[in-house]
Amino acid sequence: MAVTVETLEKLERRITLTLAADVINNEVANRLKRLSRTVKADGFRPGKVPMSVVSQRYGYSVQYEVMNDKVGQAFEEATREAKLRVAGAPRITEKENAPEGQMTFDATFEVYPEVKLGDLSTAEVERVSTDVTDAAIDKTVDILRKQRRTFAQRPAGEAAGEGDRVTIDFEGKIDGVPFDGGKAEGFQFLIGEGQMLEQFEKAVRGMKAGESKTFPLQFPEDYQGKDVAGKEADFLVTVNKIEVQNLPVVDEAFAKSLGIADGTVDALRADIKKNLEREVKFRVLARNKGAVMDALVKTAELDLPTALVNGEIERMVEAARADLKKRGVKDADNAPIPSEIFKDQAERRVRLGLVVGELVRANNLSAKPEQLQAHIEEISQSYEKPAEVVRWYLSDRQRMAEVEGVVIENNVAEFVLGKAKVSDKALPFDELMAG
Repeated sequence: MAVTVETLEKLERRITLTLAADVINNEVANRLKRLSRTVKADGFRPGKVPMSVVSQRYGYSVQYEVMNDKVGQAFEEATREAKLRVAGAPRITEKENAPEGQMTFDATFEVYPEVKLGDLSTAEVERVSTDVTDAAIDKTVDILRKQRRTFAQRPAGEAAGEGDRVTIDFEGKIDGVPFDGGKAEGFQFLIGEGQMLEQFEKAVRGMKAGESKTFPLQFPEDYQGKDVAGKEADFLVTVNKIEVQNLPVVDEAFAKSLGIADGTVDALRADIKKNLEREVKFRVLARNKGAVMDALVKTAELDLPTALVNGEIERMVEAARADLKKRGVKDADNAPIPSEIFKDQAERRVRLGLVVGELVRANNLSAKPEQLQAHIEEISQSYEKPAEVVRWYLSDRQRMAEVEGVVIENNVAEFVLGKAKVSDKALPFDELMAG
């Protein structure tokens, strides 16, 4: 059967579907007959309910179900015959004045676009690299020491200093009026670790246990508490307790406490370096992949299917609601989230997905079994029991699909970097880790 495809605009198409009315009616009758064998109704034994009762009660829903099935089947057969790649669900509308004994429907839908990949040799990509230095290792050692520090009360009469843990009561007022979040009792923080605004820490530094002080504090314009952002408050602070921190010495005992088998400091530093290099590798790869994807989007030409963009927006809105629900926001499922705020991001995701898909197809960049295995084994090295992690991934299709997506992205990045105009940049360790 020849299928006539009407082009409406760009990616939008329309085809007419024709169904024989007797086929619909016969299928409805067959389904109602099967339903009558199990349906229950007051006054009748199971399987003995009259067809008139079954039709009256279930006829509409069965008719709707059959129409959906038959129209969907006809649409699938028509698009397959016309060799169309349908993007998103079609809009189906029944036509009036159909020939006798027939039912006709218009199916309006979008097709996947032709993706024109640009000349990758003209694409410009910045590729970063980062070395794990002794300074980076030292910083990690300091973090490990702080995670295992202890505190002892500072002798009476000694003032609070850098690194001390203080326990305070405080109350803030703006124009003499208390504000939400501006009061606490028994509040603890470490001086010099950025837990409080710099002006607040500066005021507490040098105070002694039992001492009180009133001081002004200017909230930054970009402060997270919008009600007080940019305003000046007066704070009354009372120091209840001051504790000095004791950091463990970096020695064999410290190394052994961290699970280093031979208990040497050199072995500890080597282990830290190996872990940092693994983390750096993943971060550098992610950053370089991002640069590659930006270049791909700029070089490719294609029209975007509205259905795919809208579908992506819907997923992003649902993800936002799920995040609100996870945070304990009341009525998160019905939160009014404007879809337009996700439009640009959704368009980029769809565009990138189509471009990457075409690049993978045209250049055979699909993930190979050995690449999947190697990636999983590399991930597993970050855990105490790598073999169990490998089995965990291999046992679940969803997790394997995620791994496959990452490997394909890696293949795409490597392919593009091999053809593009690449400028190399050494990125400081701290800058990479902060990104």
